[in-house]
Amino acid sequence: MMDTNMQFLDLRIPSSMAPLDCLEEFPRIELGHGTLGDELITRWSAVPGVEAVSAAFWPSRALIGELAKCTGGFTLRTAGSGEILARRPGADPVSLTPDSESFPIRFPWDILRINEEILSSIRENRILGTVRENVTLDGIVILGEGSVLLPGVYIEGVAVIGKNCKLGPNCYLRGCTFVGDNCHAGQAVELKNSILMHHVAAGHLSYLGDSVICPDVNFGGGTIASNFRHDGKNHRSMVDGVLVDTGRRKFGTVIGSGVHTGIHTAIYPGRKLWAGVSTLPGEVVRKDLTGE
Repeated sequence: MMDTNMQFLDLRIPSSMAPLDCLEEFPRIELGHGTLGDELITRWSAVPGVEAVSAAFWPSRALIGELAKCTGGFTLRTAGSGEILARRPGADPVSLTPDSESFPIRFPWDILRINEEILSSIRENRILGTVRENVTLDGIVILGEGSVLLPGVYIEGVAVIGKNCKLGPNCYLRGCTFVGDNCHAGQAVELKNSILMHHVAAGHLSYLGDSVICPDVNFGGGTIASNFRHDGKNHRSMVDGVLVDTGRRKFGTVIGSGVHTGIHTAIYPGRKLWAGVSTLPGEVVRKDLTGE
């Protein structure tokens, strides 16, 4: 197992991750089975004696396998800048670079990619909450203690749902979707391939696809986050004043902590809402809302 003295490098979230930078530190980002920190520890645990790893870097399983075979010390560095990504002390340490399947965590949509990888590897249901009659589980579901699936809920793909959540009646989850603790998705709400962190509420008539939602967000009825361009091209998103290609044909929104949307809010694909902002009823979000 991983050395208990292992430390995370690069804890602070850079501005390029906004509005997720409201969470302040990479390990606090919720996804997968819990947090990014939890998932990194689980992955790196296969490499004995690791002293420090970057919280802003996602290692592929193949890379972890190769590092586990190393008999001495090593320093894993980026190919260009030489930034340290992981290190293990030992005799005759070698300098290594990551493979093409590993990647730095630089933008909010990188979190979606990690979540998809983690959830798609789950093979067994684990139901600790309550599943009412007329619920359809057409996939793999992990349901936390105190959570309830009400009649009419339909789940396909893979869904990880935390503790004390209420889903339904008549809501639809698909793709690889993570729902944190104390969340509510109600009547006619569809969640597709998204991350909802703790205390997120979408009471009714809303769609969230390929999106990342920070804690304590409330969606007014009829809030829709579009996730597909008419021309089918990759989405671009504004980062520090520059449009960046996300590499994704499906990408919805990224919403910071404490956001409230008015009823019938429509969010253009790739737009982001910073922590604490709100929208008016019927508002169309055509550009990022920074609150400035």
